[in-house]
Amino acid sequence: MKFSANLGFLWNDRPLPEAIRAAKDAGFDAVECHWPYAVPASEVKVALKEAGLRMLGLNTSRGNVSVGENGLSALPGREPEARAAIDQAIEYATEISAKAIHVMAGNSSGPRARSAFIENLIYASEKAGPDITILIEPLNHYNAPGYFLSTVEQAADIIRTVAKPNLKMMFDFYHVQIMGGDVTRRFEANLPLIGHVQIASVPDRGSPDHGELDYSFALRRVRELGWSSPIGAEYLPANGAVPDLAWLATFKN
Repeated sequence: MKFSANLGFLWNDRPLPEAIRAAKDAGFDAVECHWPYAVPASEVKVALKEAGLRMLGLNTSRGNVSVGENGLSALPGREPEARAAIDQAIEYATEISAKAIHVMAGNSSGPRARSAFIENLIYASEKAGPDITILIEPLNHYNAPGYFLSTVEQAADIIRTVAKPNLKMMFDFYHVQIMGGDVTRRFEANLPLIGHVQIASVPDRGSPDHGELDYSFALRRVRELGWSSPIGAEYLPANGAVPDLAWLATFKN
C-alpha cells in the first residue's frame, strides 16, 4: 500500500519544504498538508520536485481561529469570505499541482447552514474544474465540537445533492470510528463517493499500530476493495513533531 504524510501533524516543527524532504527520506509516497499559505507556493513546488513527491491536498482557511472558527463554507452570510478562501486554495493548489482541496464547513447547524454549504460547494466544484477534487470531511464531535459535518451519511447526502463529479468525501477512519464505527462496511458502502482516505489510531489519534481500531484488518479490506491511492497518515506523533514510523514498513508490504 502507498501512504501520504500529513505535514499538518508530522514534522510540523520544520518549514514546509523541509518537512516534504523529511517525508521523502522516511519512505512516504506522497504528502498532504493543512494550511500552507504562509509559505510561498513557489518554494513548496521546488521542494516537491526535488523530493519527487506529489502534494495530494490542502485545506481552505479556517477563518478567524482566535474566536474558534473552523471553516467558513457552511456559515450563512459569510459567502464572500468562504469563496475567497476557496479561490485562495484553488490558486495555491494549481501552482503546486495539488490533487485535492478540503473545503472546511465550519461550526454551524440547521437548514440555512446546509444550503450555504451546498451553494459554496457548487461554486468550489465548478471553479476547481476537472483536475482538482473538492473534498468534504466529517469530523468527530470530540475534536471538532459544533462542526457542521459529522457523519459519513450526512456527507454522502450532500455530495449527492450537489451532484458534481469532482466533489468527493474524505474518509478518515479515525473520525468515522468515533462517530459510529462499522468502518469497513461504511467504507465499502460509500466507496464511489470517496476521494481520499486518512488514518490514525483511536482514541488517542496516534500512529495507526495500536488502539481500538485494527488497521491490519481495515487496510487489508481497503486494498481488497481496490483502493490504490496513497492513504493519508494524519496522526499525532507520540514524541512531538517527529513521527514514530515502525508501522510504515509493515503496512506498506
